[in-house]
Amino acid sequence: MTGEQHTGFFASVEEVSARLAEAGYLASTAVATTVFLADRLGKPLLVEGPAGVGKTELAKAVAAVAGARLVRLQCYEGVDESRALYEWNHAKQLLRITAGRAESWEETKTDIFGEEFLLPRPLLTAIRGTEPTVLLVDETDKADVEVEGLLLEVLSDFQVTVPELGTITAEQRPFVVLTSNATRELSEALRRRCLFLHLDFPDEELECRIVRSKVPQLDQALTESVVKVIGALRAMELRKAPSVAETIDWARTLLALGADSLDDAVVRDSLGVILKHQEDLRRAVEKLTLA
Repeated sequence: MTGEQHTGFFASVEEVSARLAEAGYLASTAVATTVFLADRLGKPLLVEGPAGVGKTELAKAVAAVAGARLVRLQCYEGVDESRALYEWNHAKQLLRITAGRAESWEETKTDIFGEEFLLPRPLLTAIRGTEPTVLLVDETDKADVEVEGLLLEVLSDFQVTVPELGTITAEQRPFVVLTSNATRELSEALRRRCLFLHLDFPDEELECRIVRSKVPQLDQALTESVVKVIGALRAMELRKAPSVAETIDWARTLLALGADSLDDAVVRDSLGVILKHQEDLRRAVEKLTLA
């Protein structure tokens, strides 16, 4: 027994949908169901899919509607245990050693490896939290396999061992969301510990609803035109397909420009809002035709 408690954020799938919508995140029934089950079962949620489909925003929305603290570990190549779990404040330890020269080493050692000198990083911060917490491990696939092994240890028992302080066990289990762009295959061991959710770009109807919720001043016809063009761009072999956030940015751009329709000139002049590579811009201009 680890001793941690898990207090659920949601009472039903319908409540997940309604509350996320209030926070501006329009979730499908499949998404709401998986979030509800992860919450009810106390299981980490692995959300996989291409960049820009709302994986990170889902974790942020859950934290917002649950009134929970969001603790984020941003993974990248080279992130290690000291960045993910904890490290010691070496400068402060050195000052303490210098100030305590008259003391024995045993006395000094006991002191400098105390709580005062510990620097908790995201994983330890989430484990030690006594308030409702959402732990977001973002872009897990960018971390090295050693960090994935550390995640296995932490997510198995929701406890961390600091050799100098002992084992720290979660009093309240955090709601854990791991995101992945699938640039590296995650281990089966990590997947087994999680519920799985695949997020893809939304269909036209849902993306129209998302844009209308974020940019309500844009009229329905122009919103539909924006979403159709974005869909056409995503169907091309681009270096980076436009994200949902960039769809919203483009809608806001058209509003700022006072555009009332999507003609060739407006599209060409504003493509830099949604496409961020020169070869993508060139391919889009060559292939994109507007109805």
